[in-house]
Amino acid sequence: MPSFATIDEIRRALAPHAPELLPASAESPSRRAAVAVCLRENRGAAELLFIERAERDGDPWSGHMAFPGGRVEPGDRSARRAAERETFEEVGLSLVGAEALGRLDDMRGRDAAGPSALVISGFVYHVPAPPPLVLSDEVEQAFWFPLALLHDPRRHVDYRVGPAKECRFPGILVGDPERHVVWGLTYRFLEVLLAALGRPLPERRAEMPPEWRREHVE
Repeated sequence: MPSFATIDEIRRALAPHAPELLPASAESPSRRAAVAVCLRENRGAAELLFIERAERDGDPWSGHMAFPGGRVEPGDRSARRAAERETFEEVGLSLVGAEALGRLDDMRGRDAAGPSALVISGFVYHVPAPPPLVLSDEVEQAFWFPLALLHDPRRHVDYRVGPAKECRFPGILVGDPERHVVWGLTYRFLEVLLAALGRPLPERRAEMPPEWRREHVE
């Protein structure tokens, strides 16, 4: 099975991918967000840019591992433009002139205002020779991580949330076990990306009590 370790292999694999695009909800047509999945090539192997969001009151993704991104604002011409703007604001990485490799399936996510309030779009970029990152106060840490290691079974862990840690979500350890576990929305984008590359993640299911699902998911 091909490894898809190089940018050229990723470019060819993403070219035919037709993303599933979702309309914003009729109740909240302006609630959209976008993320940038940034790739660089290091010694012939592809690496992904992850950020650890700073702890912030009122931020539903506070402290989470994520891709750079945020809300689509009125001045943005498109969701893609929002992903590029947010990436520059958060980590100082300009995507002007970067190679757009493709778009991933849209996701429905949560907003502080309620469940399923946001449609999040994901855009994939190749950034050759990226400069050192400059972090904003919204980002605690940012680093590049080898794409191939996402398939290391030793990194496939459970991420537990809830008052008694009763809810279990599939996660991938990309750094400090106490801080750097990719799960939730970012994990779902990885599932789409890796499936498009012909290297899907193993099927794993979240487990949560019905009352938690009703309050936080449905």
